[in-house]
Amino acid sequence: MTKKYQVVGMGNAVVDVIAQENDNFLELMGIEKGIMQLVERERGEMLYGSMTNRVQAPGGSVANTLAGLGNLGLKTGFIGRVHDDALGQFYAKEMENDGTTFVNPPVAGGELPTSRSMIFVSPDGERSMNTYLGISSEISADDVSADVAEDADILFLEGYLYDKDKGKHAFDQAAKLTKAAGGKVGISLSDPFCVDRHRDDFRKFVKEMDYVIGNEHEWASLYETDLSTALETAASECGLVVCTLGGEGVVLVQGDETVTVKVDRVQPVDTTGAGDQFAAGFLYGFATGQTLETAGRMGCVAAAEVISHIGPRPEADLKELFAEKGLI
Repeated sequence: MTKKYQVVGMGNAVVDVIAQENDNFLELMGIEKGIMQLVERERGEMLYGSMTNRVQAPGGSVANTLAGLGNLGLKTGFIGRVHDDALGQFYAKEMENDGTTFVNPPVAGGELPTSRSMIFVSPDGERSMNTYLGISSEISADDVSADVAEDADILFLEGYLYDKDKGKHAFDQAAKLTKAAGGKVGISLSDPFCVDRHRDDFRKFVKEMDYVIGNEHEWASLYETDLSTALETAASECGLVVCTLGGEGVVLVQGDETVTVKVDRVQPVDTTGAGDQFAAGFLYGFATGQTLETAGRMGCVAAAEVISHIGPRPEADLKELFAEKGLI
């Protein structure tokens, strides 16, 4: 029986607020360049107020991936929390416009506003993110409806949600429901600091996953060793291991099969969303039964598209790009 959703994602529902600023500005505001930092509400509001010519877009790692999959024509759903405020309504509406069903209505009442990430893009394309987590980090098992999780071919979970116990329970609940109904479950490792914080849990998790996506730093952090040893260990524990190597391509390992995909180097305009769109291209290949090599190449094409412009979501028709490269 065909399921309602080809891919359901669960992650932080964060409005990205993007501004282009130079290094002097970053220094002046005490913003650490090139990394993601969590900020409290007061600092978040101060930084938001300091941004010039800001552009708003629905963001959050897994949500960006779903937008890419929507661009590719897959049926997608998103499990996330926003407040019933202006940013929350904007977020839910934009997700639906991008072709993804926003399964949980905005939450009325309560103290916490919709989450936002202030992203400062430097002239060299490097992004410095300051995220105020707000309501999205309060996601819990109550937000996971069996109707949605059981009706997914593939579930994609965001590692960041693991920062709270409620998020862990939501994860476990969704993964159990999807697996029991015959679906596949995978996780994105999210970032090396996130891996450091939850190493033991993530190590257990990898063993239960059908696929895990991470970059070279995240995999090395997970096993506290060099990359090739880390990938070897991961491959013996997990269904399918995907490791992105920045601009150097990607390695995919499944059982005894190892595939390395090289990329065409692109001068980045803005690296925001590169990993998220890689995941979209890869998951499209995974969902439609492509070979490891083709799925990896699809991921690289999608990532190259998104770094060629400002913003974390694709602007070109990804299917056309795949066709140009002979992938479909």
